[in-house]
Amino acid sequence: MVDVTLDRTARTAAAEAEGGATWQDYLALLKPRVMTLVVFTGIAGLIAAPGHLHPVLAATAVLCIAVGAGAAGAINMWYDRDIDAVMSRTCGRPIVRGRIAPSEALAFGVFLSVASVLVMGLAVNWVAALVLASASAFYVFVYTIWLKRRTPQNIVIGGAAGSFPPMIGWAAVTGDVSVPSMLLFALIFMWTPPHFWALALFRSEEYAKAGVPMLPVVSGARETKRQMLAYTLALFPLGLGPWLVGTAGLTYGIGAALLGALFILCAVRVLREDGAATNHRAAKQMFGYSIFYLFAIFGLLIVDHTAVHF
Repeated sequence: MVDVTLDRTARTAAAEAEGGATWQDYLALLKPRVMTLVVFTGIAGLIAAPGHLHPVLAATAVLCIAVGAGAAGAINMWYDRDIDAVMSRTCGRPIVRGRIAPSEALAFGVFLSVASVLVMGLAVNWVAALVLASASAFYVFVYTIWLKRRTPQNIVIGGAAGSFPPMIGWAAVTGDVSVPSMLLFALIFMWTPPHFWALALFRSEEYAKAGVPMLPVVSGARETKRQMLAYTLALFPLGLGPWLVGTAGLTYGIGAALLGALFILCAVRVLREDGAATNHRAAKQMFGYSIFYLFAIFGLLIVDHTAVHF
């Protein structure tokens, strides 16, 4: 299947290349929607960390987080261009459409990845740079190349790649990686499986067609729903973690408890949804709520910490 898809991708590239790439195509390579969430959680880690970072250095750290995340996304698109071509969610990406040659996308991603780490190290500190490099390497080599096409646990283990940003922001300020930043890492790590499995439930046919062994494809919808509920239950105390260790105050704790309870309710609704349903309404709602949850809980962390200083 992969060879056939690669051939299709090559034909598509030849058919659409006459217009050349635009800045919008290169921006699309960076997965800007994913980058938004990565940057936001990185900022939250930076603000929640004890200490002070000069505004220019703070902006530099955030920029490096954004560029590093985007670079990893570009490399991911280069490697996954064969399966992207057979999925409706990804078939419009610039490499598949022939707007950018695969080799150019790879070079673009590698250059930005190296540059983001070097700038972070030289301008901010090398601990933050090392964590940033680890995040990029984990996403590219562990998740994209090793796990994604080999195991239904791809999202569980590979989800660590998206969990690094608040730890990077924290390290940018403090120059170290401590327990509070590890809790923020663990929060995103536990959030990732139910978030992606909700998507996989209503995209399972596409993942099966592309040969990606997502949990609904391998173990079925019922088992996926059970595991989604288990992860949201485990996520609940982690959401309270910043309050429990003193990184955030009571306002955050109350908000995190409410957000976590609603997440569990979403998972229960998904579990109870009729197995014969084809529209996966509850799963789609849970996927949307999961994005809101992460923005809201890190937003609470930012507001809580900012309120303390004012």
